[in-house]
Amino acid sequence: MANRPVTPVDLLRDAFDRVHEELPSTVADLSVDELLWQPAPGANPIGWLAWHLSRVQDDHLAELAGVEQVWTSEGWADRFSLPYETGEIGYGQSPDQVAAFTLPDPGLLTGYHSAVHELTLSVLEGEEERGLGRVVDDRWDPPVTAAARLVSVVNDTTQHLGQAAYVRGLVEHRRVSASGS
Repeated sequence: MANRPVTPVDLLRDAFDRVHEELPSTVADLSVDELLWQPAPGANPIGWLAWHLSRVQDDHLAELAGVEQVWTSEGWADRFSLPYETGEIGYGQSPDQVAAFTLPDPGLLTGYHSAVHELTLSVLEGEEERGLGRVVDDRWDPPVTAAARLVSVVNDTTQHLGQAAYVRGLVEHRRVSASGS
């Protein structure tokens, strides 16, 4: 089979796949308390970071495709039962709002992200036909293209995944220190 040229959508798919592959190990084997632990007042906990990166991805990719977010269409908002408005994605939240984040079941983080990843793959397939150069937001100067929006989401998710991994390292250090090892 001949090699086909790598497309921009292939690169975007690879970037989103990498976040999807790394997120489970970032939250694995952590208790609810550890997922909600803030290393300092006002700092973002792992659970909130994982939720937020998934919410941003869900919000932005659903908007690109003109479909409902999986947050509502698949009942994730009800399962999380957060003290936020249903459309909230975490952007611009105050430290008090971040601290109010709750997590009834740690599995919700990876379950929701998996559902968002499925939406993402579907949207990316459609982007090959719709075109990455199309304007999706003309409130900016220059107007935002589908490509720019997708790169922005990749940037946001990878930054937050890295932050969550860093906080996980702090959690693991606390575990070691608490055990006296």
